Amino acid sequence: MNSHVTHAVIPVAGFGTRMLPLSKSVPKELLPLGNRPAIHYVVEEAIAAGIKHIVLVGHAQKSAIENYFDVNAELDNQLRAKGKDELADSLNWLPDDVSVSMIRQGKPLGLGHAVLKARPIVGDNPFAVLLPDVVLNPFTTNMSTDNLAFMMKEFEQSQHSQILVSAVADEDVHKYGIAKLKQAEQLQRIANTDNSNASFAVDGFVEKPSLEQAPSNLAVVGRYVFAPEIFDYLAKTEPSVGGEIQLTDAIDALISTQGVDVTTMLGDSFDAGDMTSYMQAFIYFAQQQLSQK
Repeated sequence: MNSHVTHAVIPVAGFGTRMLPLSKSVPKELLPLGNRPAIHYVVEEAIAAGIKHIVLVGHAQKSAIENYFDVNAELDNQLRAKGKDELADSLNWLPDDVSVSMIRQGKPLGLGHAVLKARPIVGDNPFAVLLPDVVLNPFTTNMSTDNLAFMMKEFEQSQHSQILVSAVADEDVHKYGIAKLKQAEQLQRIANTDNSNASFAVDGFVEKPSLEQAPSNLAVVGRYVFAPEIFDYLAKTEPSVGGEIQLTDAIDALISTQGVDVTTMLGDSFDAGDMTSYMQAFIYFAQQQLSQK
């Protein structure tokens, strides 16, 4: 198996119901954070970490996302004819060695199904998964070494799939999938790793537990690095809650056969798929960009 991670899967097939009516005609992934759409930052994060092939998993109404990453020849020509070469260059920002593909999910059968649909492109290669609702703060961390980049390096060394987690407040534990570490004393070690990423073996995850039932306060953030065997488990996973194929079911199978690690997140993240947190994120990104001018 190739241990070098160069593929990233970004599921963009959701209808963005939490963002209605704003997302009725505009894909939620293209809603702006400051002067760029949210997915722009997610793709930038992947590229900074070393990803060379982005696989978008969407549907017919999400073609605008694919278009965003394509070259608009007519617009480019008009800008250059008006002497706006710098602006034209800024629109064609993808590096020459990075490609973007889009594949359709077909049926809304959940996150696990969306990831599985990327298999014809990813093949037998390890790959990252980035949920576009989650935007990691690019102003406070180094995307070329931290978080996803760290996870990819850890995978290449250990061959253990990696899942990003972050400590959440007690009152928010019931909102997330919560990690159960193999050794309880690892929680104390995690408390001492605020300034760097750290990777720990995980026993499993409990979905939206009460505080009393929660095995830790470490919530899944929305970044994964998987061995290609996850595809085999997803293909065998039966639909469960809501008739969807759950990614967590396949992760449980992977834990039992290969072992899986969690990586503690450095910095902070924004939920760009919820209206309240999206508006807060927009203001933050706009302020950061204005301060850099």
